[in-house]
Amino acid sequence: MMLLVDLDNTLVDRATAFGHWTTGFIRQLGRPDSDAVWLVGADRDGYEPRDSLARTMKERLNLDVAVEDLVDRLLYEHVELMTIEPGVPQALAAVRELGWKIAIVTNGATSQQILKIQKLGLESFVDAVVISEAEGVKKPDPEIFRIAARRLGLGPGCGWMIGDHARADIAGGRAAGLETGWVSRGMTWPEGEPAPTVTAATAAEVIDTVVLQYPCRRTLH
Repeated sequence: MMLLVDLDNTLVDRATAFGHWTTGFIRQLGRPDSDAVWLVGADRDGYEPRDSLARTMKERLNLDVAVEDLVDRLLYEHVELMTIEPGVPQALAAVRELGWKIAIVTNGATSQQILKIQKLGLESFVDAVVISEAEGVKKPDPEIFRIAARRLGLGPGCGWMIGDHARADIAGGRAAGLETGWVSRGMTWPEGEPAPTVTAATAAEVIDTVVLQYPCRRTLH
């Protein structure tokens, strides 16, 4: 059995960390908190390309700093504020004890994502890490899920993709032939989109539900 799991806002709390960093950054500039609200929205939960966001910040906030320097700050400064989501270590450990193979499958810059994984000690809970920049393909492309399966030494067979993003994680996982678990973070599933197999508020709840209650009906292809 194979469990593929997203990183940001699934295993780790990126949203809170980036929000705290943004508030501090904006206040250091002496600007109103409304600019912090704007920046969090412009970030799009990390899906806005960093160079694009940096250029927009430079213009809107009238910053006398190189775009490249802003990109570095956006990539790395909030990592120190990140935490593992509650219950994740226990849930992953329980899955591995049952003989499942686990891989983190994440979009993003290789150096940034590795830093997060190492800082929070997630390597000990998974068997492989697949990062879009390193592989040259990103979610929702089904190929990145196939790469993860090969990295785990698994061929076509029963598997799950768990994550918080409706398109990258759920639609992408389904396109690869995987069962899907959506980490809702208290949000409502987008209307008109095919529903995931399992939905729960946190990654730990999704993982526990998958392992305890759901047989695998689909296979990676």
